[in-house]
Amino acid sequence: MPAAAERPTSPAAVAHEPARPPERLVAGPLVLRRMRAGDAGDIAAAVGESLDHLRPWMPWATKEAADHRSQLARISEADELWQAGTDYIYAIFAGGSDADGGRAGSGSVGSGSVGGGVAGGRDGALVGTIGLHRKAGAHSAEIGYWIGAAHTRRGYGTAAARAVTSMAETLPGVRQVEIQCDEANVASAGIPRKIGYRLDRIENHEPEAPGERGRRMIWVWECAERGARDGAG
Repeated sequence: MPAAAERPTSPAAVAHEPARPPERLVAGPLVLRRMRAGDAGDIAAAVGESLDHLRPWMPWATKEAADHRSQLARISEADELWQAGTDYIYAIFAGGSDADGGRAGSGSVGSGSVGGGVAGGRDGALVGTIGLHRKAGAHSAEIGYWIGAAHTRRGYGTAAARAVTSMAETLPGVRQVEIQCDEANVASAGIPRKIGYRLDRIENHEPEAPGERGRRMIWVWECAERGARDGAG
């Protein structure tokens, strides 16, 4: 569970007005929706209930992050970054009959549909957040995510990362998507592996959270490869 989804950067210089991604994505039983101020309470509660689960891997996983006001400030910052075209952060909801124990759908990266909704327009229970973070001066972006402790082992992180990877491929100038995690974070490393990312390299880094080993795995998805993979299927 990379930290990027909870640690948006300051706006990077953008050469031109970027194409905006959809504010709502559907991936199997999940709905990914651009965060709103009204989500702050649910996000703060989910973080608070998951501190022991998140703390080994997330340097931001503190009691302050479980505070409603802290999450309101974070959502305000995320709104500015969305408008700047550098960071797109979604709240993840498990909706419909699959919300209670259902597993996310499998398939290629492209299986997450863009747009749409769920029956009745209800988003369901908040299970985490995920973000796509564009890198200044580069044709790459990074996905970061976390899933609350009560919702792990259901395929939600995999389904959400698949949908955001598919969305990233529609954005002008994005040629490569990365997912990064410490080598010791086995659960997080399983997500890019399942959806077809390749392990590009492992870099030494200064541990930022207590569970980290100090070896960062860089998983890469080359957008240009998608057509070849789909055609070979």
